[in-house]
Amino acid sequence: MSLEINAIAIDIPDDCNLILGQTHFIKTAEDLYEIIATTVSLARFGIAFTEASGPCLIRTEGNDDELTQACVRNLQAIGAGHVFCILLRDAYPINILNQIKNCPEVCSIYCATANPLQVIVASTAQGSGVLGVIDGFPPKGVESDDDRQKRRDFLRAIGYKR
Repeated sequence: MSLEINAIAIDIPDDCNLILGQTHFIKTAEDLYEIIATTVSLARFGIAFTEASGPCLIRTEGNDDELTQACVRNLQAIGAGHVFCILLRDAYPINILNQIKNCPEVCSIYCATANPLQVIVASTAQGSGVLGVIDGFPPKGVESDDDRQKRRDFLRAIGYKR
């Protein structure tokens, strides 16, 4: 049996965040749509999900066609079944991540990011699967007292801490 491993660059449009995960059932796209639309009503988003049996289609939902099509292109590049991609604009993963994790079809979350992203994909004669992700860049050091204060000030400035 042969195995090929590739790093697939993922397209994240400007001013967007991406959530990538594994799921298992055809109703995933609709359920994720309902979760996002009812949790962050002003969010612009696209969703795509790859079936792994039957017609093996990429199923889509969303309220922003540009983001939905970007999700489709990302999943086409990954080429693995039972993967979902969400692209968010005017919202952040922190606003919806717990609700998505609680979706009955969602098996796991690979990442939630706005960083440059590569998905590590393994392929055999049967198909492909996601092994993991490379999210952003490696550490450049350890935060100083000044860095720590800047982090704390930033979180308070954007309203995530008091």
